[in-house]
Amino acid sequence: MKLVPCHCERSEAIFNLKLSIILVGFLFWAIPSACAETAVEYLVDGNDSYARGDLKQAIYDYTKALDINPNLAKAYDNRGVAYAKQGFLDPAIADFTMAIANKPKDAEAYNNRGHAYAAQGNLTQALADYSKAIRYNAIYVKAYNNRALVYDELKEYDKAWADVNKIKQIGGTIDPDFIVELKKESGKGN
Repeated sequence: MKLVPCHCERSEAIFNLKLSIILVGFLFWAIPSACAETAVEYLVDGNDSYARGDLKQAIYDYTKALDINPNLAKAYDNRGVAYAKQGFLDPAIADFTMAIANKPKDAEAYNNRGHAYAAQGNLTQALADYSKAIRYNAIYVKAYNNRALVYDELKEYDKAWADVNKIKQIGGTIDPDFIVELKKESGKGN
């Protein structure tokens, strides 16, 4: 006598097969996303590493973020800061430039690139970047302060004083030693 499976066993087998396919599909979908970090998560990890002073790890994390999302302006900006802090000014400038390319009105990236240019002695380009930072954020005290320092270096004291006065108008603070030096160098007491 030939045994014929009952209809309910066949339905159960088909159900189990479908369930297995669904579970395997879910695992292929869920496991990579559970293990892989997003660009923003790498950005946050980089910020944490930077805060701990682990600049190499921060650069690694920012690079991983950019591998995932090459348009993430903040990762370029932050990696540029980490490079600059290590004295690697050319890669820092390249990263700030990429941050600006991805977010053209990013005042912080312009300010940071200006700072790197100033550190290289390229004061003309530093002034241009500080001025762009101010154009995109009219109350950006750091950019006014940095530009005032460059104006002082170039002996353009009236412009330095204009930035100092703007900082005061905004409600920002200025290094008192810089004010003493500017008064002495310019012969003015603005």
